[in-house]
Amino acid sequence: MFESVLVANRGEIARRIIRTTKRMGLTAIAVYSEADADLPFVHEADEAIAIGPAAPAQSYRDPVVVLEAARQSGAEAIHPGYGFLSEDPTFAEAVGAAGLVWVGPAADAIEQMGDKIRARNLVAAAGVPVSRGTTSPVADAAAAVIAARDIGFPLMVKASAGGGGMGMGVAADEESLPAEYERVRGFAERMFGDPAVLLERFYPKVRHVEVQVLGLGDGRIAALGERDCSVQRRNQKLVEETPSPAVDDALRRGLCAAAVRAAETVGYRGAGTVEFLLDTASGEFVFLEMNTRLQVEHPITEMVTGLDLVEAQLLVAGGEPVGFDPDDVPLVGHAIEMRVNAEDPKRFLPGPGVIKAWEEPTGEGVRVDAGYRSGNVVTPHYDSLLAKLVVHGADREEALARARAALAGFRVEGPKCNLPFFAELLDTPEFQSGEYDTGIVGRMRA
Repeated sequence: MFESVLVANRGEIARRIIRTTKRMGLTAIAVYSEADADLPFVHEADEAIAIGPAAPAQSYRDPVVVLEAARQSGAEAIHPGYGFLSEDPTFAEAVGAAGLVWVGPAADAIEQMGDKIRARNLVAAAGVPVSRGTTSPVADAAAAVIAARDIGFPLMVKASAGGGGMGMGVAADEESLPAEYERVRGFAERMFGDPAVLLERFYPKVRHVEVQVLGLGDGRIAALGERDCSVQRRNQKLVEETPSPAVDDALRRGLCAAAVRAAETVGYRGAGTVEFLLDTASGEFVFLEMNTRLQVEHPITEMVTGLDLVEAQLLVAGGEPVGFDPDDVPLVGHAIEMRVNAEDPKRFLPGPGVIKAWEEPTGEGVRVDAGYRSGNVVTPHYDSLLAKLVVHGADREEALARARAALAGFRVEGPKCNLPFFAELLDTPEFQSGEYDTGIVGRMRA
């Protein structure tokens, strides 16, 4: 087992990884940009190394400076967290080539699942359900129109590369498709350096349900239950809960079996998530994508399983047993996560600024994974996530009650904050009933 870990990330996830790393008796090494010098994760690490200016391309997303920080610190392993370099197969290879341990899946697995077209084809060959769509990149707008006539409208136009809900659009008919295709293609080329676009059937009324998997050193894949991520704005998640109110035991077994098959297609190791779209009417599901990293919403799985997924990642990467039976992980109670962002609660536009007051809620079943504290500056250079408010209860009713109480006890002043949105959401009959879908936020703002 390695003895030191460089955390190649920032904010709440860097702080989260540092906490587990230190608890395991390992040396935690942080890297930080000029803009982040005073954030909590920098002070809580055993060692912290400045790696450049605020711009991610010159700091957190620059593999050269991150590897140099690892060399300078004598780190033996690198944990990438999520975002930035976490799903860059070239960086994963470079870490190995430098003689360091990569805390994540093999570069080949990242590459295969990072290409959405290739991933669709791989899992479909393994018997995982996929939606109607293209099996190769769509060459141009004219080809998109031809393919659409076979698939049917409405259509999801999607960048083959990238993730995080970016690079997507919906074409309602043949007339709107060419412009939507060009828009997504241009975005994909600018943001991901890959203009490849695929088309998939768009489902107007679905739930977004995902399965947490953990690939072990002996080749087994553990499925650790599902998470419902249907509360979204601009295809990006705001609230997650587990178990999903829409999933019964039989459907759960089907989802978990499909997730395991998907992970097995690339010999997956470490923590990952297989995402599905669930038709609320028929109960049928289709593969959406696989994220080859730790998810933002992993705490709710930890709350219902009692596991530390970061610890499991580190143990798998170090060739150690995970310390639990992957075939017998009971799921206890209900957990909900709310992503507290520096954005206004109506239009969800970012609003950075100086944090003048920061008070976190406490109480039974309440957990806060925060990246900031009072006095810190929220800059426009990074994602707007400030913290994750997580609650756990014996059942959904108790979890909702604890969520309301925790929201009332969370105070953030200075930057804009979406805390009022969550209070509004929890009061809607639709969310309270559990019978919601990915359109819930749009209906709230209609």
